Amino acid sequence: MCIPTLRRRLLAGLAVSTFVIPATFAVVPAPAAAEQSLVTFDIPPGPLDRALTAFGEQSGQQLLYSPEEVAGLKSKGLRGRLTPECAIERLLEGAPMQVRRGNLKSFVLKRQVTPIAFDGAAAVSRPADLAPAAPVEVEEIVVTGTLIRGANDGPSPVVTLDADALNRSGRATLVDALAALPQNFGGGSTPANQLLGADRSFTNDTVSTGINLRGLGSSATLVLINGRRIAGTGLKGNFADVSAIPTSAVDRVEVLLDGASALYGSDAVGGVVNVLLKRDFEGAETRARVSVAEGGTAQERQLSQTLGKRWSGGSAVLSAEYYRREALAADERTATATADLRALGGTDRRTIYAHPGNIVVYSASAGGYVPLYAIPRTGATKASDFTAGTANYGDSRKGSDTLPAQERASVYASLRQDIGKLELSAEGLYTRRRFTYRQAGASTIFTVRAANPYFVSPTGATSHLIAYDFSDDLGPKRTTGNSENLALTLAAGQDFGRTWRWDVYGAYGVDQGERNQNKTLNSRFLSEALGNIADDAATSYSAARDGYFNPFGANNRTVLDFINSGYQHHSRRNRVTSGGLQLDGTLARLPAGDVKLAFGAQGRHEDFIVWNTNLTSAATPTTTDGKLFERDVASAYAELRVPLVSPDMAVPAVRRLELSLAGRVERYSDFGSTENPKIGAIWEPAAGLKVRASYGTSFRAPTLADIHEKYAVGATFLTNSKGQQVLILMKTGGNEDLGPETAKTWTVGADFTPSFAPRGARLSVTYFDTRFSNQVGHPVYDDIVNALTNPIYAGFVRTLDPTNAADMAAAQELIDDPTSTDAKLFPATAFGAIIDGRNLNAGELDVRGLDLQATWPVTLLGQNLTFIGDASYLIDYQRKLTKDAAAIQYVDQAGFPVDWRANLGVSWSRGSLMASGFLRYVDDYATSAGRRIGSWTTLDLQVQWTAPAKSGPLSGLVVAAGAQNLLGQDPPFYDAVQGVGYDPANADVLGRVLSLQLTKRW
Repeated sequence: MCIPTLRRRLLAGLAVSTFVIPATFAVVPAPAAAEQSLVTFDIPPGPLDRALTAFGEQSGQQLLYSPEEVAGLKSKGLRGRLTPECAIERLLEGAPMQVRRGNLKSFVLKRQVTPIAFDGAAAVSRPADLAPAAPVEVEEIVVTGTLIRGANDGPSPVVTLDADALNRSGRATLVDALAALPQNFGGGSTPANQLLGADRSFTNDTVSTGINLRGLGSSATLVLINGRRIAGTGLKGNFADVSAIPTSAVDRVEVLLDGASALYGSDAVGGVVNVLLKRDFEGAETRARVSVAEGGTAQERQLSQTLGKRWSGGSAVLSAEYYRREALAADERTATATADLRALGGTDRRTIYAHPGNIVVYSASAGGYVPLYAIPRTGATKASDFTAGTANYGDSRKGSDTLPAQERASVYASLRQDIGKLELSAEGLYTRRRFTYRQAGASTIFTVRAANPYFVSPTGATSHLIAYDFSDDLGPKRTTGNSENLALTLAAGQDFGRTWRWDVYGAYGVDQGERNQNKTLNSRFLSEALGNIADDAATSYSAARDGYFNPFGANNRTVLDFINSGYQHHSRRNRVTSGGLQLDGTLARLPAGDVKLAFGAQGRHEDFIVWNTNLTSAATPTTTDGKLFERDVASAYAELRVPLVSPDMAVPAVRRLELSLAGRVERYSDFGSTENPKIGAIWEPAAGLKVRASYGTSFRAPTLADIHEKYAVGATFLTNSKGQQVLILMKTGGNEDLGPETAKTWTVGADFTPSFAPRGARLSVTYFDTRFSNQVGHPVYDDIVNALTNPIYAGFVRTLDPTNAADMAAAQELIDDPTSTDAKLFPATAFGAIIDGRNLNAGELDVRGLDLQATWPVTLLGQNLTFIGDASYLIDYQRKLTKDAAAIQYVDQAGFPVDWRANLGVSWSRGSLMASGFLRYVDDYATSAGRRIGSWTTLDLQVQWTAPAKSGPLSGLVVAAGAQNLLGQDPPFYDAVQGVGYDPANADVLGRVLSLQLTKRW
């Protein structure tokens, strides 16, 4: 029979499942006679297009497909009483088509085609799987990019990845799969960028992962789950954490590579990633996956169980997933093992903050502190123990991690039920993720005086400044935390009239995170232990009784535990509550087809709160923030699709012509309104050639944190123009006068499916142009590593002279600020500059380029092969720091997008075997100083076997083995100022990754 009974699948799945799932899930009310209602079909043999039309009329089901894809195909016809699922399978027997459920009353059909620019072989022809192949740049029916039901295609490019393609890719997470797209830039909010200091946003407090389409920023890519907005993550709540989405629950992902604020509102500037979770799944699926990176590192383990049931008028899905990845330690890779990069052809990035420490003095000519005497490694008790002109060096990579350890547990549930003509649905996704990582220990400059019994001076002075690294004494800083994500939706809809439908929904999302550092250096406790201040009655410590801190030799555990008893506790919560009503249907009928309209209204409430408690510079804890900021958003929108010419009108050179118009108005309670239109066109001059174009405006609203973020002071080390490490003070904070970021986007493209080529062949090209203005940011902060070396940042930098009283007063004022933590570890004279990194509407970014895709099946020596290519070429990535500043070209510069990124591959399938190989290419580029960074080419291989057995223990078993970066190609060397030897925005240091995945359908 077409649909095996749930009971057999469910019992088998529960027998091996890692998760305990209530057995009552299997007991779902259904008609006694059959799991699905039977329909009488009488469809004669003939053209498949005609047969599909008859199927729709007789079953009452809507079929969504492109007529071009079934042109020339035949059907054997169908007679008898069957469920719609069985009937569509039999109707498509022998046809190169795939079918999946769109919803309870629709099916989506498309040709079997090997994916463009993604791992995986062509799908085996098994219509019963009810799953599409992916991704292809959309010519089939899609949800993302239009609000109108049944729209076959649109003027904007869309890439689709389905569950099968994700499984064949060999990647454990949705994040890894999206990162492989050439259109995604790795320089946004990712764990590696956060731990290596390469994330320019500095907001990724819970080491989450965002998507950064076109390099416009993770905050400029809108992420939806089942078409609904989710709560943002991070210190500003300005990007979505895609790592919180379980892979096992994903049905497909649609990536719109165009601005779309006219349809979806704020954040849809670089594009939209719509993650569509399973809503219509029958049976049970168990999945287990393991992987290991080169050297036995960064091991991954993944277990999941999915259950689904369909019945007359309803369906339910329950999916649970567990994922764990071990940390990747810095010393496990050559490029990150040490800040001394000379062995790799780079610079010694170690600092004078060392253990043992250095006696230092400020040098005006050097623009910072320079060492006079190194404290001997054997300790110092007299002046003759020192040697003038020597120095010790500390390594910022010592004891740190490149990737954090992560552990995630997720549960997703979906329930849908028809009550008469009313369709009701409820969905929920909950994820809890825990993380831990290590960073280099605290380093500082402190004063030691003659009052300290261990004090010794090589010059006879009564005090000295010591540059000191506490990593050996106190160990690396350990950060632990967790992130929780919840997304809930209730929805209802109903058809009315002949073509119209209304839909209403309510949604709630929350993202909350915690980050904790315990056992951290407390600068006040250090001063007390040094004897610089008298014994503090607020502490139980007495230097005279418990011991003084000895910077010239060894220290006892009591002293070290006392100075290391500080902590930093951080938590925040981002919430969004929304609701909306939409109506869509046929407005009028023209000779070329139906004019369709969708319109509606939405409301949204957002709130944001941060709590911080620190014990780093005082005898008692300091608590900041804790104030709730909130706002309301109201919007109205409409989209119109107007067919002007259809193929049967026989207009010369215009086989098809269609226009789309859309517009959206949004009103924010805190900064005002925005209006965003979009217009698109599709023109087919001849069969097999489609030209598309779109123009629109988009925007990103400043987040509540952008506006209300509390003023804060921080400290870090930067390299100046002389190559020296300089300690700087950084001011950050919000701005209540911020307005929205705005963008204008253009796309023009063509899709060519030549009639003379093999079926499934396709060539596509898209030109894109995005001009992103009024960017909210802190221009110098975004390129902080070059803040002291690039003259364009001079307006944001104040150079400090330790002999200038005004400069020292300005520095001390910032050090004394209640928000300052790390800065209090240093005296005012230790700082060489103050940088203003507060928020403002200032920047402009222009991004232009080309996307190229190709799929070409061939038969070679009796074997069916499909060659696949996907490439993105950036013509411009130009940024203005302010409106009046000159544009600066950042293409092919370290830390920014390169011009060429490409995936080139071939797939093969025969019977139950599938295999694919992909070359992934990142072009060469250069540092800001012009030093070349080489290109990077890696090879991925994937082999998949599907058990041919129709019954027995092997039935439904799929085994997949994969290798990413099979040849273990190291990333090209980059002499990064952070003291690492590669660019995490354009490469990774995992090396070869081997994986094995078992999937069993029950």
